Amino acid sequence: MAATPRDPSGMQQPIIWGNVIGILVFHLLALYALVTLPLTEIRWQTYLWGYFLYLAGGFGVAGGVHRLWSHRTYKAKWPLRVILLICFSISGQNSVFDWVRDHRIHHKFSETDADPHNANRGFFFSHVGWLMQKKHPEVLRRGRQVDMSDVLADPLVRFHKKYFSLLKLLLCFFIPVVVPPLLWGEGWYNSAMGIGIVRYVLLLNAAWSVNSLAHIWGGKPYDREISPTENILVTWLTAGEGWHNYHHAIPWDYKAAELGPTTINWTTYLIEMFSRIGWAYDLKTPSSELIRKLVQRRGDGSHYKWGAGKEGTESIVGQSVGDKFQQWGAARELPEEMPTECE
Repeated sequence: MAATPRDPSGMQQPIIWGNVIGILVFHLLALYALVTLPLTEIRWQTYLWGYFLYLAGGFGVAGGVHRLWSHRTYKAKWPLRVILLICFSISGQNSVFDWVRDHRIHHKFSETDADPHNANRGFFFSHVGWLMQKKHPEVLRRGRQVDMSDVLADPLVRFHKKYFSLLKLLLCFFIPVVVPPLLWGEGWYNSAMGIGIVRYVLLLNAAWSVNSLAHIWGGKPYDREISPTENILVTWLTAGEGWHNYHHAIPWDYKAAELGPTTINWTTYLIEMFSRIGWAYDLKTPSSELIRKLVQRRGDGSHYKWGAGKEGTESIVGQSVGDKFQQWGAARELPEEMPTECE
């Protein structure tokens, strides 16, 4: 009889044993590798290669499927979209189409039965458990309603949707593993376990931490009524995706953060670098006045500049973020083509 874990709504979801076994095997292999790898004998080039792949995969997730394809926070010319597609394939996750669909549902129905990784179901479920069982019927129902026409209009996304398994095999595993032995004589075991397994598992858990750690622990300087938080550990792990309270409050900002005095956001720096050569353009971001009003009305008082007791802080009133955005809509001058599904 199939195990069927029960969620808070009482709905039973069958476990996907293939996913459970696959995730477990990769994590056990990663632990075995950390015990058996001769860490002091691995060539320095291999460490740099692994770090480069980690950062590249993170950029593909944060700058590609998240800020570009999911939220349309900026536009990208085809050379940058190709780079982002390659980087995302290096991360070894699902197709761009599936990732974007699930993420748009997550934003629109956050912490409900329609949220694919509902944090109200606990740390384990939001981190990895949601991948180990079939989706809640509400997730499937809402997923069929999400407008994905803008994503499918991109031929690169359609290409990735068709060939993503092959691209994952080549760009996440085969090429990363064969490069160190062929180019600088690294041992095959070191490369297979260190680059093929450990690097992959670390990057997966970094990406998953946005759904778990950044929905449970941290401050809420922009909107105290939602579960996403500002989590600096997640920011370090994901090249800038841990400023999550801000991101859920203002999902259309290409920075996914306010960029205050302690901000770490490598993805933003890369997007801005590409904007200087014209490959990224129409970068969307709010005015400081909009952020100030949001902080003062909805924040928990922990904002570095406009928090409780700081100069210029007004009293907090119980108005919804959606209502305030309606009032300030003219000031932020959002383009008409901005998709509403992710807001």
